[in-house]
Amino acid sequence: QVQLVESGGGSVQVGGTLRLSCAASGLTGNTNSMAWFRQTPGKEREGVAVMVVGGYRTAYADSVKGRFTISQDNAKATVYLHMSSLKPEDTAMYYCAAKKNTGSWTNGDSWAYWGQGTQVTVSS
Repeated sequence: QVQLVESGGGSVQVGGTLRLSCAASGLTGNTNSMAWFRQTPGKEREGVAVMVVGGYRTAYADSVKGRFTISQDNAKATVYLHMSSLKPEDTAMYYCAAKKNTGSWTNGDSWAYWGQGTQVTVSS
């Protein structure tokens, strides 16, 4: 049984930093990628960052390039999202996703497994 558990969300002021964690269990060796998405009420889930397992390739949404970094700790089976220079528009529920199927990584329908999310609130 695959389980993804996010943590690290919270409230922060504009310009601040947060590090989100996604602890994964039950994933098999053919899990090719992991990603972070975010969603605000009434909007589609937005792909934020993706990492090919092994850490050799990453990609980011234009809105977070240069501010967010996705990384992994294989020993802990954990993927991180380090967020800096946070803006009010970064406020959202952040979700971890694993095992990408066909389609664009930014499309939520391309991912097989999801965590329950962790809330990030950025205030001015």
